[in-house]
Amino acid sequence: MTSTPVTTTATTAATENASAADAAAGAADGTALHGPVTDWFDEHARDLPWRRPEAGAWGVMVSEFMLQQTPVSRVLPVYEQWLARWPRPADLAAEAPGEAVRAWGRLGYPRRALRLHAAASAIQERHGGDVPREHSQLLALPGVGEYTAAAVASFAYGQRHAVLDTNVRRVFARAVAGRQFPPNATTAAERKLARQLLPEDENLAARWAAATMELGALLCTARAPECGRCPIAARCAWRLAGSPAHDGPARRTQTYAGTDRQVRGKLLAVLREAVTPVPQQALDAVWDEPVQRARALDGLVSDGLVEPLGGGRYRLPLT
Repeated sequence: MTSTPVTTTATTAATENASAADAAAGAADGTALHGPVTDWFDEHARDLPWRRPEAGAWGVMVSEFMLQQTPVSRVLPVYEQWLARWPRPADLAAEAPGEAVRAWGRLGYPRRALRLHAAASAIQERHGGDVPREHSQLLALPGVGEYTAAAVASFAYGQRHAVLDTNVRRVFARAVAGRQFPPNATTAAERKLARQLLPEDENLAARWAAATMELGALLCTARAPECGRCPIAARCAWRLAGSPAHDGPARRTQTYAGTDRQVRGKLLAVLREAVTPVPQQALDAVWDEPVQRARALDGLVSDGLVEPLGGGRYRLPLT
């Protein structure tokens, strides 16, 4: 009497595994996913300023620099202020790099501000002030890596490129690979899969890039995926496999309180508010532990975010 349930259970498990395998195999060429995902995007995409036609390629580039490791809600006010002040690359290039750091505010990872300033200067010098269209030219700009080059080429110019951010990688890991999370660092296998999933049509490919990113940001989230609202839930290999828990290396978590990052942020906050060079005593007042404070300040100087002056004074960089 005990053999029947065992057989049924085994048969059910085999069926589910086969369904998940079929889903992964069917999704590998992307054709089963393109329509549902882009249709969902057309209906549910957020109205974000960098997605509007008037944003142009410069607006897209600014957004991509700001959105790295920073949520949309924090980026929006800074983005709008930035574009109001520097609507073209030439406008930013004409200012001191320290002004970019000042305007960056509390977005975090302020070296991105220096890189964006350097990119704007290169755009002005090499491309007459216009963000280049070619992927290779974008990739040659200071501070622009493979992801940013692909994102600007795709989102600003409608070109066919695989755009792999954290959200997209998570969607592909679940929908195709059947895993809860992607690897900690982007792998060659992920890049190959992204190319396989990319639609041949250039316009559809650009929409697909934006749509998969939005799907990961809104529904296929890291902590609480909303599978019931997902347009490809019926084809998702991870869901069909029973949503197995992550079994790979521990996922990296970021801490902030008490770290050098926090100290750097406090030191920069003083310098951003100042209109004249800041004395050492004013910086000493923001953090009690002298060794960590000195280490953080040295790091800011080494990164080019702070310029030391004579007499123990500091300022945001002018060159």
